[in-house]
Amino acid sequence: MADISAPKIRFAVIGIGHIGRRHAQLILQNPNAALVALIDNREDFILEDDFAGVPRFASLEEFILAGVGADVLCVCTPNYLHHPHTLAGLQHGLHVVCEKPMALEAAHCQEMIDAAEAANRQIFCVMQNRYSPPAVWLKEVVQSGVLGQLYHVQVNCFWNRNERYYLPGGWRGDAVKDGGTLFTQFSHFVDMLYWLFGDVDRINGQFRNFNHAALTEFEDSGYLQFEFENGGFGTFNYTTAVHSQNLESSITIIAENGSIKVGGQYMNSVEYCDIRNYTLPELKPCMPANNYGHYTGSAANHQFVFENVISTLRQQTTATTNAQEGLKVVEIIERMYALKAVPVNL
Repeated sequence: MADISAPKIRFAVIGIGHIGRRHAQLILQNPNAALVALIDNREDFILEDDFAGVPRFASLEEFILAGVGADVLCVCTPNYLHHPHTLAGLQHGLHVVCEKPMALEAAHCQEMIDAAEAANRQIFCVMQNRYSPPAVWLKEVVQSGVLGQLYHVQVNCFWNRNERYYLPGGWRGDAVKDGGTLFTQFSHFVDMLYWLFGDVDRINGQFRNFNHAALTEFEDSGYLQFEFENGGFGTFNYTTAVHSQNLESSITIIAENGSIKVGGQYMNSVEYCDIRNYTLPELKPCMPANNYGHYTGSAANHQFVFENVISTLRQQTTATTNAQEGLKVVEIIERMYALKAVPVNL
């Protein structure tokens, strides 16, 4: 519900690709928000009719020099630009909504956090999967202690990404600009592990590039084994080599007092729940997956991200995914990818 007594929170969006357009559309739809600028340097950048009248800028520098009044910068640019664009926004006195991953290096994330503290501004990391009804339910179940001792958690992410996704000359598939499959496709699910069960240790695993050698400079598949610092084993199996379309994103939990599996293409349905003296409540329906044309991604829960940003800036709540948590996800992925430097004896 709109709070007509409070001024609207003013947003600028940099990077008007699929996800940037999603940000812009949701800002326009929110009665407590105002879209004050769109920033993109591509010559083929075409605005939908919905964005008529919204000022457009070819660079962040041009936007800043124009003196447009804004409160928040939404960073929706390629992965490798999250770090410099966030720093520039903070230095200009803006709060930042940063798409995943927060950055491609933990050290860069820390620089972003330090800059936010120096500017007395906040960084909101986009991990919208936390808002899906099954995820909210899982968090409540885990926190309640009803499961007892955790034994084993398995995450499976089996997706399709092909030549329609990895376009020639684009940033996707470039090791330096993209970062790798865990950063671009599956950081949401690394975040889910950390959010639900805490940090991990004793990581082992292997990586292969089965059918993307002509498309990417990194793996398309991997499996990881680890232990949770709070107890229990974990495994993370992933691939983008599935034929034709996404197959599965699931989490299975085996614990002292019961077992759970949340599955579907996007971890969006409770497929199994058997917990001692517990009845599964009726959950709200999930939002559909983000549709990017030739492929789809995680559930479209970004509207909850913007509601949280607005409420937090109005001092009514706190950030759902703060910068320290964004840093932690990047740090875990870094430790996972460090295994690539370890020789594998076959």
